[in-house]
Amino acid sequence: MTSMTETEATKKKSAGRNLPVAITVGLLLGAAVLASLFIRREAFIVFTIIACALALYEIRVALKKRNIFTPMVPLHVGSIGILVSAYSAGGEALLVSTALTAGGILVWRVLDGGGLTAVRDAAGGMFAVAYIPFMAGFVMLMLAEPNGPFRVFTFIALAVANDVGGYIMGSQFGRHPLAPSVSPKKSWEGLVGSLVFASIVGALLGYSLFHGQWKFGLVLAGASVVAATLGDLSESLIKRDLRIKDMSSLIPGHGGVLDRLDSLLFTAPAAFLVMELMLPVAT
Repeated sequence: MTSMTETEATKKKSAGRNLPVAITVGLLLGAAVLASLFIRREAFIVFTIIACALALYEIRVALKKRNIFTPMVPLHVGSIGILVSAYSAGGEALLVSTALTAGGILVWRVLDGGGLTAVRDAAGGMFAVAYIPFMAGFVMLMLAEPNGPFRVFTFIALAVANDVGGYIMGSQFGRHPLAPSVSPKKSWEGLVGSLVFASIVGALLGYSLFHGQWKFGLVLAGASVVAATLGDLSESLIKRDLRIKDMSSLIPGHGGVLDRLDSLLFTAPAAFLVMELMLPVAT
């Protein structure tokens, strides 16, 4: 009886979140995302811009713990430019706007005082650009396609399936750590759960939304799980280095905005690439 109580306590502790609050907030956010995505694409772009702005704020606060002060004006202005240009003008515009933002950050920081920390601060800003708006730009590339809302919905659904499958299997059966030095809670069992759940969702969506292409859904699911896992581990490594548990507490039950976006940001380029290679010309 004591052993069972200890096991339950361990699992409860490993969850690390208030589940009722997390589920409620997650459903509300999901509803808002879907409404903006299918009612008006421009609303989804605004939603993405706001999410990136909040994530950039969080990473700026986090980097300050290492005395890295990122210049926020060029970072936020550049972020908007990256997302809008990616949607309106495509992949080349995404690369060009990202490069211009990185250059603008360096110039801004030098003109703002220079000094010995200018290069370090500019590098922190460039890291933030590459990590957040550049990655999110691939979501805008998917959205710009004629069937863009379905592409973005599939990409988000697979990220959710990855999280849900990993959480269920990891909390119930997790015994073998995936990367104990980076994220002790992640397990190989959880990774299997992520792959199984995402594969089911991918096959169903590939068949129902993309003209019966369930094999495409399976490939997309596999790529998404790998990318999402790398995204989770990367953010865990960043937080471990900065000695923080969550990026912030902006989202009740979830932590910070970046804590929710980490896997999505890494998954976006992978999902875009698989869709470009495997989907026929959209109609």
